[in-house]
Amino acid sequence: MDESAAPREPDNHESRNRGPARFARPVLIAAAVVGVVCIALLVIIFLLDTFNATVYSVGGNDIGDNSQESRDIRGLYDGARAGSIFFLVAALLAAAVSGWVLYRGRNQGDGDTDGGEDVDFEDLGR
Repeated sequence: MDESAAPREPDNHESRNRGPARFARPVLIAAAVVGVVCIALLVIIFLLDTFNATVYSVGGNDIGDNSQESRDIRGLYDGARAGSIFFLVAALLAAAVSGWVLYRGRNQGDGDTDGGEDVDFEDLGR
């Protein structure tokens, strides 16, 4: 019989997180990734807006005019900008909450992980 297929008992050194603490680290990583992507998207939108305004202004037009064409150019990326800001704020909130959960649970555990033994340097070196 294959021993790897059998359920194994958790070691004393394995984490036994229960509740929301076991999801905190993956949520923190996902929030960081989403935050970086949203910031990159906002930078790209800023560059595209600047490029469009520059190209529009080359013909002697002003992007600040009240014409329909200049309003269309100014509002071209409004949806993407609003969505990116929304997801950035949501990612920041998720990162803050998961960081708080990790901070709160950093010293909580199952007590002594060495079984109550006094472990010194010679024991660790074997």
